[in-house]
Amino acid sequence: MHQDVCFLRDFYYSSALGRAAQKAMRDRLSACWPSVAGLSVAGFGFAAPLLRPCLQDARRVIALMPAQQGVMHWPAEAANHSVLVEETNWPIASDSIDRLVVLHGIETSDRPAALMEEAARVTKIGAKVVLILPNRSGLWARRDGTPFALGRPYSLGQVETLLVEHGFAVENHSAALFFPPRDRATWLRWAMVMENMGQKLSRYHAGGVLLVEAMRVADAPRPSGLSVRERKPLRILDPVRAGGTQPAWRGKPNQSSAPAAKTWAEESSLPARR
Repeated sequence: MHQDVCFLRDFYYSSALGRAAQKAMRDRLSACWPSVAGLSVAGFGFAAPLLRPCLQDARRVIALMPAQQGVMHWPAEAANHSVLVEETNWPIASDSIDRLVVLHGIETSDRPAALMEEAARVTKIGAKVVLILPNRSGLWARRDGTPFALGRPYSLGQVETLLVEHGFAVENHSAALFFPPRDRATWLRWAMVMENMGQKLSRYHAGGVLLVEAMRVADAPRPSGLSVRERKPLRILDPVRAGGTQPAWRGKPNQSSAPAAKTWAEESSLPARR
């Protein structure tokens, strides 16, 4: 099941809890990417709330929104930077993106492996990618009413494996959303205080979302054929040794067994019984 763009828009732009979550994740993304001046930046899923600071300095900013989710005009007060795309077929040239952030895109995807292959295709060698996914051990993935409760939550090891298997080298990881997902003024007044404390006390265990940064690397050549050769082949395939001995797979004859029957030539040379 995919998120609905109207629900995501209302959460991040209309609710106090969504605006607090937006600020917490945007601060962590800014720490990963201090400057994007002159770079091509893209976001997949619903990454528009995190891309606004990039509009000033980046050479190009594009928000890719999957068809199952829907699309909206973004930013509302300026020229549109968003586009409706197929989940695994983006209208972007290969090796053209310098920075890519994915938010609310992988956990609800039916084909996360194919989605990561498309992300690897559009990014340059040396480009940076940040995946933001619900933390399997966090509170936000267990609380209904937020976008992080829908879809499959991930552990840190699963995110890193997903990146490594599709041509990325993991460089850094962090977390965000250390405050509880409660839309109450009493909790939200302390949201940023708890967020700062969480960044100092825990790297990712208690955070609501995981942020994993990786770099696109060149694809290593894969060897053809079997990667490991069998050192001891099956004995049944050994040839018959010289001297008329038996094949190796038959083994040695049993010494305690009865003597072998005489051949036809030996039987014919014996005198007939009367």
